[in-house]
Amino acid sequence: MNNLFLFFGTWFLHFAFAQDPSGYVAYCPCMGRFGNQADHFLGAIGFAKALNRTLLLPHWIEYRYGQPKSVQIPFDTYFKVDPLLHFHKVQLMADFMIKHSNSVWTPESRTSFCYMQRGESVGCNAKSGNPFESFWDTYGINFSSSEFYAPLNYDVYHHDMASKWHEKYPPTEWPVLAFVGAPASFPIQKENLGIHKYLIWSNQVSDEAKTFINNRIKPGKFIGIHLRNGIDWIRACEHLTKNSLLFSAPQCLGYRNEYGKATEELCYPTFETVVKHLKRVIRKNGKDISTIFVASDNNHLVPELSHALASFNLKIVKYDKDNPHVDLAILGRSDYFIGNCISSFSAFVKRERDSNNLPSEFWAFPVYLKNQSTKEEL
Repeated sequence: MNNLFLFFGTWFLHFAFAQDPSGYVAYCPCMGRFGNQADHFLGAIGFAKALNRTLLLPHWIEYRYGQPKSVQIPFDTYFKVDPLLHFHKVQLMADFMIKHSNSVWTPESRTSFCYMQRGESVGCNAKSGNPFESFWDTYGINFSSSEFYAPLNYDVYHHDMASKWHEKYPPTEWPVLAFVGAPASFPIQKENLGIHKYLIWSNQVSDEAKTFINNRIKPGKFIGIHLRNGIDWIRACEHLTKNSLLFSAPQCLGYRNEYGKATEELCYPTFETVVKHLKRVIRKNGKDISTIFVASDNNHLVPELSHALASFNLKIVKYDKDNPHVDLAILGRSDYFIGNCISSFSAFVKRERDSNNLPSEFWAFPVYLKNQSTKEEL
């Protein structure tokens, strides 16, 4: 048995660090915060699989108050690498740079890929601005040239796009396709939604979520809710008139608005709407619910919710630390979840729960629920 374990352990290490003759995909997750980056990651790994290239797992990009530049967090701080290998070939980008960069991707051959000119000067200008410069500097990467890949695109599920990438950029000549931004569309393509089941929280994040649930919530079931109410979100909701499928709206409205159109209430529900929706869920699911867990980008409304729902004798709690990843892990484990239809943060929870066959709902959706009242509310 020990010899067998040693054999497979050695095989795995060889697989993880051996050069991939099919080439690699690298990219900067430079658009938005974590929710957007997670959407892009699923698209990027779907893209890499279609091209049969190893995806280099990038650091996550974070923005912290008082710091002028972004902070880069290793991919495996938040997620396990091994489960992703059940879907496709991946390798931590930092490991690749240590092991293969000088042989596979020499400094003089490092080309940045973009659809068209970025910035005022000719080329991709891959390190122009924040977080672009900070991200590539994390790996000590400078680019010697730029490559415009138009008219190719990232939709590898249609129009035989993968073969077109192979034809134009064979791995023998282009071992690394390094994109200025993620090779993925936003919002996430429908074909990539199921990949989320391979995205598994790291032990650190998972353990923190479990400890909180055991210490602050159990016994009893709990409702997890996500509230977007920061000023930046309020301003974002003002753009609904220009884009009815803003951000992650397709998760409830469909990719062709087949289930309705985005409204201001769907994007930024009133407190009254939140309370009515919670009362419906509580009454529908009986006395087993003991707690409501709140995750928010700004105001958790714990005192206000405690007052409005006082007759139900529930605990209203939030995570004590500013840690959105633990918030997400807790929401993913809730017995019932209500999120924001437009938010990519809520979309992350929805995909995780879908992969585990757990229910999810959205504020003010379907539309008919918005004004629905029970006898107790009249």
